[in-house]
Amino acid sequence: MPILNEIRFDNVRGDLFGGVTAAIIALPMALAFGVASGAGPAAGLYGAVLVGLFAALFGGTPTLISEPTGPMTVVMTAIIAHLVAANPEQGMAMAFTVVMLAGILQMVFGALKLGHYVTMMPYTVISGFMTGIGMILIVLQLGPFLGHATPPGGVIGTIGAIPAMIADIQPAETALAIFTFGLIALFPKRLIRLLPPQLLALVAGTLLSVFLLANVDIRQIGEIPTGLPALQMPVFTASQWQLMVIDAAVLAVLGSIDALLTSVIAESMTRKEHSSNKELFGQGMGNLASGLFGGIPGAGATMGTVVNIQTGGRSALSGLTRALLLMVVVLWAAPLTSHIPLAVLAGIALKVGVDIIDWSFLRRAHRVSSKAAMIMYGVIALTVFVDLIT
Repeated sequence: MPILNEIRFDNVRGDLFGGVTAAIIALPMALAFGVASGAGPAAGLYGAVLVGLFAALFGGTPTLISEPTGPMTVVMTAIIAHLVAANPEQGMAMAFTVVMLAGILQMVFGALKLGHYVTMMPYTVISGFMTGIGMILIVLQLGPFLGHATPPGGVIGTIGAIPAMIADIQPAETALAIFTFGLIALFPKRLIRLLPPQLLALVAGTLLSVFLLANVDIRQIGEIPTGLPALQMPVFTASQWQLMVIDAAVLAVLGSIDALLTSVIAESMTRKEHSSNKELFGQGMGNLASGLFGGIPGAGATMGTVVNIQTGGRSALSGLTRALLLMVVVLWAAPLTSHIPLAVLAGIALKVGVDIIDWSFLRRAHRVSSKAAMIMYGVIALTVFVDLIT
């Protein structure tokens, strides 16, 4: 089996165009997921570059686009929250260590040839878990959507704080968030291949904030450091290492399922078979590199992958193009993002949460069987209200 992914030069124009389009989509999503996770917008960019670069180089699906995703971000949010609460000084470094461990576990999954078994989990469980994650992402964006920081205490804490946040709503920020969400939701599907609505919403929302709401106090993401990110050394504590390993296992399994399900979609669109075990190894290398340089974790992204294929991507050259373009942003253009309102990113992330929910199966689960419906609703309840990391 070759070490590198399939990189061909007989479709350079299509691969370059696919990679450029995927990069345009990835930028607003990376910023939104970085902020939503609690690690910051820079961590989202680092994850988008590193996971995408190494997965494209060493993965087993030529057209797969890998980057921070909604499900991985929700789990990372929970990991950061409890590790920082337990150890304020080293909690963030420990969270990045968890990302490294998750990457190593994924590489082990690939080496043990577990790729064919990862996606054998019952659909009702996967659907319930993903729907629960979508609901969590929606709830956690309610604070920024209303003009406030996300309250502590996760889902329960946010739900409890809703009356106070509504009483002290920030109209300008909420209007920006609604504008962003509405623009993405109502954008004509036939134009998505020409202009990604997430980028349009990001630019339009920022311009509205800068020029029409210049006299209003609107929270922005602030300055993002330029240049190469600093190396993050692994950090363990005796009291937390067992929990960190469990967290890493959750990230690794979720990332593997996320990536391989997207690989199946890519295979169905291109009629080109993928290598599940090789893909797991590439995903693991990407997450290991992301954790080492302070990035959030990622997996195969359905939206980026589909757009990449639809705009001409056929080999891993498209994924490499996307990663290199985002690297240019990290190295030289990051200051241009400093005026982006947090409310705009909340609108983008909220729309992702809505899209993650398996609305189709929710509507028909009771018609499939009462057992399937009970399993799905039970998984949703456990995911949202008990503990995402179990």
